[in-house]
Order: sequence, then C-alpha cells, then structure tokens
Amino acid sequence: PPPPPAAPASARGAARLPPEVNRILYVRNLPYKTEEALSTEEIYDIFGKYGAIRQIRIGNRPDTRGTAFVVYEDIYDAKNAVDHLSGFNVCGRYLIVLYFQAARMAKRTESLEAKRAELEALRKRANA
Repeated sequence: PPPPPAAPASARGAARLPPEVNRILYVRNLPYKTEEALSTEEIYDIFGKYGAIRQIRIGNRPDTRGTAFVVYEDIYDAKNAVDHLSGFNVCGRYLIVLYFQAARMAKRTESLEAKRAELEALRKRANA
C-alpha cells in the first residue's frame, strides 16, 4: 500500500484556537509620558515581528492613554504576538496584551456612560 500523505508543512489548518482568539489585540500598560511615549512606528516595530499588521490605534484621550489596538491580517499572527509579547518590557513597563472582546468592551462603555450620567445628575443637584 502507498504511504499516507504527508502532513501539511504548517499545522495551522488543523490547530483549533480558543474562542477568544481573534485578529484584534488590546494592548495596555504602554508608556505614555511624552518623553517615553511610543510612536505608531515603534509599535509597528514591536508587533510587526509577528506578522502583517492591518492597523494600529493608540489611545489619545485621558481615559485611553497607555493603550492601543493592534489589528493583524492573520489570526495566527495575532495569537503568536499575544504568546510572545504579554509581559514584554518596554521602557520599564510590562505590556499587557489581550484579545479584544467586543461584548466586554461594550459592557464597560455602558457602565462608564451610566457613571457619567449619575455624576452629571449629582452636579446639577449640587448646583441647584
């Protein structure tokens, strides 16, 4: 009988990924003080080693400073980046690299909006 067909060079097709794995990474704990803040190019240099990047968005508001979203072209490249860059030291800070979870972010945004509305109501009451 003929030998069985060879396994593909890459086991990517056969590998099962956990459900939270996706192409969008949420990065926290980036340095954000002006003298040590990372530019988009520096983030490309760090994350680009793991695959082609479609987009990088760096947080620029007071409540999003020190964060970024990194979107890879390929889900396996994103997984590789999470595996290798979580805890990576940049300017004395250790990166927290997570998979973006839309439902979790929406819930967080809703709770922030509720807190803002409550604060505004308290301000109005205090000034009345």
